Amino acid sequence: MTESGKSRFVNALTFARVPLIFGWLVFAVAYEYAPGGVRGWTFLAAACLMMLLSGLTDAWDGHFARKWNVVSPLGKMSDPLMDKVFYIVAFPGLSWLVMHQGESEAHGLAMMSFTILYMLRDTWVTFMRMVGARYGADVAAARLGKVRTALSFPGAGWIYAYCSLHRLAPASWHGPWLWSCFAVEGLLMLLTLWSLVSYTRVYMPYMVRAVCKEGT
Repeated sequence: MTESGKSRFVNALTFARVPLIFGWLVFAVAYEYAPGGVRGWTFLAAACLMMLLSGLTDAWDGHFARKWNVVSPLGKMSDPLMDKVFYIVAFPGLSWLVMHQGESEAHGLAMMSFTILYMLRDTWVTFMRMVGARYGADVAAARLGKVRTALSFPGAGWIYAYCSLHRLAPASWHGPWLWSCFAVEGLLMLLTLWSLVSYTRVYMPYMVRAVCKEGT
């Protein structure tokens, strides 16, 4: 494969995250309205596969980009954008599933808070990076941000596994499985808050410079 072919392949993996996660949403909603029979199991299998593949593209694109030495400015910009699209689709979708099932109001509130926090954090960090870039700041993702992103994909998958399968599991599993979802959501919320504070501390000097410059 030529170098340009390798670059196109890596970019295709990155951008594939979007149709895959939208495909997950379509099949996940379809399964909610057709949970039984062959058609229901087909919807469920398709939703699980698309959620899995959407998450794996985040690991695969970076792996092949580094392996083939085709890391590009486009890839550096598009990869975090595709991650944000994943969050925007997956977490509100999971919140709807929890609410639609009506199985736990506390879980619905947790997912709503979780989703709002994710969206606010990403919007604020993007804004700070834009300001920092004007003053030559290094806007590469911090290690904490990378850890949060890497854990978000399996976290979303675990929550979806609970939403889609807990009704089929023995009743004795429901409580522990639900609490494991709370634990996953709590960990990701903690990492998100930590990341928000960390990025704010790094970029605040640039924010101050921008405010002072605009005020003069």
